[in-house]
Amino acid sequence: MEMAHPFFLIGMILILLGLAFILVPIVGRYVDLSGVPSWLVYVYRSDGFCFVTSPILILLSIISILVYIIMR
Repeated sequence: MEMAHPFFLIGMILILLGLAFILVPIVGRYVDLSGVPSWLVYVYRSDGFCFVTSPILILLSIISILVYIIMR
């Protein structure tokens, strides 16, 4: 089966990553994620507030912004 467009695979990967990043905070409310390495998932809890992020995601975002600025 041929891909209709070369960006099809990239788009599907980004959609799956987006779903994963949406589900991580929801799962973080019910499952203790503090055992996961902090370089993979960072969990901040305070007074009923739960913030879950990935330092890898932040690093990739910064790199992509820098590449965009440099290539512009």
